[in-house]
Parts: sequence; C-alpha cells; structure tokens
Amino acid sequence: AEVYDIAIVATNQVLSKPDVLYGDTIIPIGGNIVAHSCTTRIFLRKGKGERRIARVIDSPHIPEIETVFAITANGISDVNEND
Repeated sequence: AEVYDIAIVATNQVLSKPDVLYGDTIIPIGGNIVAHSCTTRIFLRKGKGERRIARVIDSPHIPEIETVFAITANGISDVNEND
C-alpha cells in the first residue's frame, strides 16, 4: 500500500455472543491475527432507516470516534442530526 500509495480494504466476519451480560455482543472473528495486520480498524453497522454508523475502534493516528452517514443514489453523504 505504501509503495503504490493506495488504500487496502479488508473485511472481517463478526460473531454474535448473546451470552455476554455487558459490553459488546458482536465480536470480530480472526482474533489478533486479523487485528495486527490492519493499521486502522473501522466497525460499520446499519442504523435506523438509511443511516449507517462507522466507528473507529483501533488506529494509531485517529481517536476512537463514531460518525453517521448515508449511502444514497448520489454516493455517500453526511446525515444531519435533525434528519
């Protein structure tokens, strides 16, 4: 990626753990092998309606933050809090 100045996107399957009493009930499969091979990890999930939520869960240069966006016919767009 650095040699060609391109971004690499890798996807990861997740597993639901309904027996968890607190914390995240959805965990990534692959453990440390997948986690250590990626510089920045972003968890994507569906929100209400057309909303999608992206949460940075691990990055050396981006703080843990969450943002809401929508995928429309025109591409990816911001979502207003009032929408």
